[in-house]
Amino acid sequence: MTLATRRAPSAVDPAALDRAIAALGGRFAVLTGAGISTDSGIPDYRGDGAPERRPMTIQQFTSAPAFQKRYWAGSYLGWGRFAAAVPNAGHRALAQLERDGRVTGVVTQNVDGLHGKAGSLRVVEVHGSGDRVLCLDCGQVLARDDVTRRIEAANPWIIPDPAAPLNPDGDAAVGDTSGFVLPTCTVCGGVLKPDVVFFGEFVPPDRFQRAAVLVRAADALLVAGSSLAVNSGIRLLEQARRQRIPIVIVNRGATKGDRIADVKVDAGTSETLQAISDALAQEAA
Repeated sequence: MTLATRRAPSAVDPAALDRAIAALGGRFAVLTGAGISTDSGIPDYRGDGAPERRPMTIQQFTSAPAFQKRYWAGSYLGWGRFAAAVPNAGHRALAQLERDGRVTGVVTQNVDGLHGKAGSLRVVEVHGSGDRVLCLDCGQVLARDDVTRRIEAANPWIIPDPAAPLNPDGDAAVGDTSGFVLPTCTVCGGVLKPDVVFFGEFVPPDRFQRAAVLVRAADALLVAGSSLAVNSGIRLLEQARRQRIPIVIVNRGATKGDRIADVKVDAGTSETLQAISDALAQEAA
């Protein structure tokens, strides 16, 4: 009986866990998606119970103030709970693996900041971060909490409902927003947008290059909680394939990378990443 088999959580296939640990024998880069944050109370767009609606696209957001009002009103309603989310065992396990010298860094498609809260230091947020706001006219960067306070002062009639379902990007369903007062840039009065990559928007090239550097420096790639449905993840997976390094995928359900993965662990990220971290720590002891 192997170390991984003895320590495998009941929901994780021990044989698959053993293969994953063997493939991650050196230093590895990590790519995470929404599935790693579901245990922190943040839903994803593709898992069980995901919302049926599609998120707002960048084309919609920039086309008219009506879309901007709908976005900012819904985002205001959900921001408090989104920002209050705390890291789970999966986030903490990756931070420990970095401290142990096993992880070269984390590339995340999430905008919740939970990897940083967990203690990970080398994190590339390829889709941005929800706690920052950009002015589309002058480029000024503003703190999300400051913008939230201005929204609250200008729209006292909007009251967040703690029981309302939270969407994956931190927003909540909103009704009539025709009377909503939009926040504007405090420098130039321009249009504000959260510093996140909307659907239909490209990842900034310099940000993707920083992610690619982490993969280049690795002996393997671990994908955790991503269905690999968006282009940024597929590009990093293809880079790992070209480097001929092992690819390990941990995700509930199928992903677009399963056919080229060396190991697939069909299980939740929290328990699996914790088991991997524990097993690697014991091997090193």
